[in-house]
Amino acid sequence: MLIAGFPALALGTNCWVVAPAAGEQCVVIDPGIGVVDQLEDVLTKHRLHPAAVILTHGHLDHTFSVAPVCGARDIPAYIHPADADQLADPWSFIGAPKGTPIFGLEYTEPSDVKMLADGETLQLAGVELSVTLAPGHTPGSLVFGVETPDAPVLFSGDLLFAGSIGRVDLPGGSAQDMLASLARVVLPMDDATVVKPGHGPDTTIARERATNPYLLQVAEAAGNAADGTFLPRTGL
Repeated sequence: MLIAGFPALALGTNCWVVAPAAGEQCVVIDPGIGVVDQLEDVLTKHRLHPAAVILTHGHLDHTFSVAPVCGARDIPAYIHPADADQLADPWSFIGAPKGTPIFGLEYTEPSDVKMLADGETLQLAGVELSVTLAPGHTPGSLVFGVETPDAPVLFSGDLLFAGSIGRVDLPGGSAQDMLASLARVVLPMDDATVVKPGHGPDTTIARERATNPYLLQVAEAAGNAADGTFLPRTGL
């Protein structure tokens, strides 16, 4: 299994490339703002051929380069239906007028968009990815899981970071949904799972379970619920 990643030049959004091996087809995850040249360098280095783009959510720092990446190769983009409208209007979540240049660049909507469903298994480019809905950062936030010979890998988008979680104060965000997603999706995961987040460095579920203040809060709440004393918190 080949997994390569790099941060976008704007806002540090991690773009990931996943393939069975060098010289094969690959899947591109979250091509953000201004990543086209960086992505091309990675593809050339590993002799990879993109078969699809998959998106953890609809925020423009994760989707901005979808159209040029997909259009140059006539490949589809995949997203959850709850976030699909942001591919047509990515300015909505920041309250900017539609068509406003972003970092001096103009956004283009991708032409071939396919929908992802919670719980499905996606078979693309020789890679099997689990798809799990994890709302909170956005209503349609997804995480993708893949098994590798070394350890399970989770592409967590903006659900989980090293030492933190995604913000919930933008339109469509929900603190309650975020806590529920952390409890339902993250807490049951194998400690050995390597987390490749939407921003920042890699981490592991074991490390986050032991040190991430939000996971500690969720774990405490789950323990209280088990003995009947759980009182949900509304803020992060």
